[in-house]
Amino acid sequence: MPSLPSSRAFPPGPETVSRALVSGRIETPLGPMLAVASAKGICLLEFATRRTRPATRIEPSVVSGTNAHIERLRRELDAYFRGRLRRFETALDLRGTPFQRAVWGRLARVPYGATTTYQELARRIGRPSAVRAVGHANGRNPVSVVVPCHRLVGSDGALHGYGGGLWRKKRLIDLERGESVSRAGSSPRQSRRSRRGTRSGP
Repeated sequence: MPSLPSSRAFPPGPETVSRALVSGRIETPLGPMLAVASAKGICLLEFATRRTRPATRIEPSVVSGTNAHIERLRRELDAYFRGRLRRFETALDLRGTPFQRAVWGRLARVPYGATTTYQELARRIGRPSAVRAVGHANGRNPVSVVVPCHRLVGSDGALHGYGGGLWRKKRLIDLERGESVSRAGSSPRQSRRSRRGTRSGP
């Protein structure tokens, strides 16, 4: 029996490509980010060093590339980290349950430079007893920074879980309060490595 030809012999047709999601890497002062977009908008934006990635929940298959949404997001993130942009205009294609989308929609309305609590966010979506569910939906936010889950804090003002690391959450809040991100420094782990690798003088 003759062997079947490799799948490479059948490149995706135009219809398949048009439905595919594309992913691109965006460099930021806080580390590289992975952006995934459909023809409608950005579906995913996360720091590339994140341990658990929601990209596995996205269908259909993601292919490496770019589109107008990723390129606009690249420009807007550059302006944001320079302190020149407070409101993102890049189109989004958020995928989640109605409850998750309600939480993300309300998160997007938290003003630049401000924070709110899990309890307050639950109250604002009309579910005051759903604080734990709000926290879970916040953790499932697929579009970091643009949907500002970093602006959500505990009732005592303490910083709680952030997929990109609490140090990044603090840097983002500090940036929006006027601190230059160029002075934010590296991650705690990188800082410790740097100190270990620096020899004292004679």
